Amino acid sequence: MTDLTSRQAAILKSIIEEFITAARPVGSQLVEKKLSLGICPATIRNEMVRLAEMGYLYKAHASSGRLPTTMGLKFYVRQLMEPDKLSVAEEIGIKNALLEHRYSFDILLQQAARELARRSHQMALALTEQGDFAMAGMANLLDEPEFMDIDVTKSILLLLDHLDFWHQLVENAFAEERHDFSLLLGAELGEEELEPCGLVYQTYEVGPHRGIVGILGPARLNYRQIIPLVNYFARALNEIGK
Repeated sequence: MTDLTSRQAAILKSIIEEFITAARPVGSQLVEKKLSLGICPATIRNEMVRLAEMGYLYKAHASSGRLPTTMGLKFYVRQLMEPDKLSVAEEIGIKNALLEHRYSFDILLQQAARELARRSHQMALALTEQGDFAMAGMANLLDEPEFMDIDVTKSILLLLDHLDFWHQLVENAFAEERHDFSLLLGAELGEEELEPCGLVYQTYEVGPHRGIVGILGPARLNYRQIIPLVNYFARALNEIGK
């Protein structure tokens, strides 16, 4: 349940989807053009102020536009977003790419990371609770404006070396109530410098091995595409393990 009106939800959705696409603060005039709700920018501005007061948006420095908070992004992902569907051809392609390496788990893990990075154009991770860690697509981070900030990029690289963090993440993933996916944003990743970052992941089990597979990148990931992709990779790994 939510305390948002349908108009507020539509405005929030429009702002977040524009932010995901353009990586910049979103103003009321742009929302008016995209929504066609028949309401003036002043009314939209008032609603944006209300959304900020409720914790869904915040005002960017030196700009009249707004950006989504972690709360706003999570609400969008769980309540407002309509995920894309993978085509049958995509599903078959993923499964075949993984099945080829089903007899060597280490190679399978690396292949899962490589294939997920290739299809998502993001950085992909695949790891186990025993500490096996595969990653691919690190160069994709440099295509995102958030990682032009050397402090953000350095913090991501340090996080990848923080093995205790990942070990605990896998433990928590199997201890908590199961969802269709898990999402960590900003400060939830443990460092202030990681505020612009996000991690989407899902659990898998392959024989005696279990762990998570996911995407680490900007907080404004294209969740409509990324979440179904991560979920299917986990599902494909689960099916290989049967």
